[in-house]
Amino acid sequence: MERFETARNAGFIGILGNIFLLIIKAIAGVMTHSQAMIADSANSASDIFASLMTFIGGKIASRPTDDDHNMGHGKAEYMFSMFISIAMIFLSIKLLLDSFYSLIHGSQFVFSWMLVIVCIITIIIKAMLYFYTKNLYKKNPSLLLVSNLKDHRNDCIATTFTLIATLLSLAHIYWFDGVVGIGISIWICYTGIHIFIESYNILMDKSLSDANKKIVLDIIEKYPDIKKVNHFTSSPVGYKYLISITIFVDGEMSTFQSHEIADNLEKELNKLDFVHLAIIHVNPIKLKESSTK
Repeated sequence: MERFETARNAGFIGILGNIFLLIIKAIAGVMTHSQAMIADSANSASDIFASLMTFIGGKIASRPTDDDHNMGHGKAEYMFSMFISIAMIFLSIKLLLDSFYSLIHGSQFVFSWMLVIVCIITIIIKAMLYFYTKNLYKKNPSLLLVSNLKDHRNDCIATTFTLIATLLSLAHIYWFDGVVGIGISIWICYTGIHIFIESYNILMDKSLSDANKKIVLDIIEKYPDIKKVNHFTSSPVGYKYLISITIFVDGEMSTFQSHEIADNLEKELNKLDFVHLAIIHVNPIKLKESSTK
């Protein structure tokens, strides 16, 4: 529950910060015709949407299990992360076209110290939001927080290049403004695609990673009475996994003993931070067939 409350808090603070940045960037960009600043302000608009999705997604994902949702509402986190990624991709395409137009047909960019001040304010605020969100993520990992974390980091980098483009205009180098707009657009698109793939994999029930699967199998190896493992399946539940495993034990073993092994194994696996629920099925096996463990 604390994990989802963290995402909601990060989303709410992100909304407030990005609304302020959107206003000052949009004013500066329109007044000076800076394509880089206009792209930067549009990026802030997408950040508001991302923070809003983080807030709403965290609120829905925090709901407990019910009769209609036996595994809870954890996947809402990935649904809203996918909404964020799609918005970022569409925004990047629009900015990319506008930046190319500015580069080809010439920029009407007018230098202003207001641009410099806006860039510096943006970098400071985004750096603060980045470290704030990073601290929250260390305590409660979440894809929604990762999405916001990358947004804040990208904005720091993008606005730094906007600042460079602004300062270069003092030397009458105006083409760099369009190049920065293109660079910001590509960066936004890349980040959006990456978040989309992560969200898609979870929503399409991508199985447990090989590394985590090995952790599970290494734990099973510690049980000498388990002669063979079969039907290892996994399905994501929010940011954790439901895993189901069939183990084979000596057919001469009593039902009580075999189920005690399964219960102990389930308890141990359920302690893993990536396991939502471990379900162990027990099957008997003849000892002479146990060599295929």
